[in-house]
Amino acid sequence: MRQATLAVERSIGADSVLLVGMDEVGRGALAGPVCVGVVGVFDLRREVPAGLTDSKLLSAARRAELVDPIKAWADVWAIGEASPGEVEQCGIIEALRRAGRRALLAVAGGGTCADAVLLDGSHDWLSAPAARQDSLWEAGFAEQSGEPWPPVVPRVTTRVKADVECATVAAASVLAKCYRDALMVELARQHPEYGWDSNVGYGSAAHRAAIAAYGVTDHHRASWCRR
Repeated sequence: MRQATLAVERSIGADSVLLVGMDEVGRGALAGPVCVGVVGVFDLRREVPAGLTDSKLLSAARRAELVDPIKAWADVWAIGEASPGEVEQCGIIEALRRAGRRALLAVAGGGTCADAVLLDGSHDWLSAPAARQDSLWEAGFAEQSGEPWPPVVPRVTTRVKADVECATVAAASVLAKCYRDALMVELARQHPEYGWDSNVGYGSAAHRAAIAAYGVTDHHRASWCRR
């Protein structure tokens, strides 16, 4: 299994005060929030936790084992989320943007503003759409999401496979995955019929059968369940 490193972060973050890696989890789920993890380290030559890679390549047990080492290793970390209702109301990309902004606000609340983000994939869903990068859009974000604009709007670098290669992004993916999985296990105690303790809100055959039998809950993305 490939070990994530800080090589990419060193190549793009030399002129940054704080570069953070960011990754999302729950994008394709039928139930539960979409969550975005953020992890940053100031010393980009710091030794990376052993075995760190994309959360999807790790067993649940191994992910859980990495949580405390990641938190001890990181100088900053946070998780933001957007609710199923927000996914329904404004679409998955805007929901991801809100979750990512909330994670950055949480980091800023600790006294440090990230000025650069390394984002997994080829699409920058974090930045405001080009047609709306103005003060009116920022005011609209604050009004609709309930939070102010982050004090520093970071430059974003996208990279395919960053969740495998880049330690900050891999760490963010592990923290976000473990957080969201634990949340879905807790929600499964309220709604055991949907099997969220095993499918964590994704569209397994058993989950879809339960939706057909019992309908949707407030934790479902209702329009997604009809697809």
